[in-house]
Amino acid sequence: MAEPITVAARRASIVESRHIAHAVAVREGAVVAEAGDGGLLAYLRSSAKPIQALPLARTRPDLGDRELAIACASHLADPQQVGAVRSLLAKAPAQEDELECGPEGSPPEPIRHNCSGKHAGFLALCRARGWDTRSYRLPDHPLQRAMLEEVASAAGMSESEMRTAVDGCGVITYALPLERMAYAFSRFADLDAGPRVGAAMRAHPQLIRGPGAADTVLMETLPGWIAKGGAEGLVCAAGPDGTGVALKVEDGAARAVGPAVAEFLARLDHPLTALEVDRIVNSRGEIVGEIRAE
Repeated sequence: MAEPITVAARRASIVESRHIAHAVAVREGAVVAEAGDGGLLAYLRSSAKPIQALPLARTRPDLGDRELAIACASHLADPQQVGAVRSLLAKAPAQEDELECGPEGSPPEPIRHNCSGKHAGFLALCRARGWDTRSYRLPDHPLQRAMLEEVASAAGMSESEMRTAVDGCGVITYALPLERMAYAFSRFADLDAGPRVGAAMRAHPQLIRGPGAADTVLMETLPGWIAKGGAEGLVCAAGPDGTGVALKVEDGAARAVGPAVAEFLARLDHPLTALEVDRIVNSRGEIVGEIRAE
């Protein structure tokens, strides 16, 4: 097994902590680069959102790039992002009180939940398919069965192989090896509606997460790439040459994701200097340390 990536947090000259990251890159069905355990089993979490948006894009050709992008997002509830969710709900059509993601933000509201765009997309797909929108988050609902089929197909796995659990927003999440995640993203442009969803993400990277986030910065920096982060230190990405990447910080530390992604993509000749170093800032706004790959 190749050595994993180690990301160190330094304060002055002392290393205070280290985070281990595993990563794999796949192109044309073969592993082309690996750091650590490419077979590591992890939950796809929000990195599944671009794949989950594919049936929506196929079913609703009337949706614009903003609506498709926010359906792929883990947003920060800024006005532009919440506005895009409201636009998608209006086109569904659906009401805010139909969102089953639970409340977040200030004040706590379902529309401010970071997954509200995905849930609005789920409601739009239910409306188009004639499915009852009540309890659309539950595993036996036709929507969630369709999502399981979509992710399994993209990853080249059978549905019976796919272990599932409940995600943070109440819907189903899927466990699969990092190599299968990278494989799914490597073929994203060849999946039905993949080019349309990918174009929407690239057109609106700020909707996908926000300033400084690894997935947003990656799309702003590397032409033709898409990227989507997931909870517990995961990020998946795809390049225009058909390279798919999946990276997981073993302890789930979000602060290690950017430097780890920059290190792994540099090995693939895709420098991402904006993510190489994250500053440690104290409560006075002073830079007192840094986080970077060793």
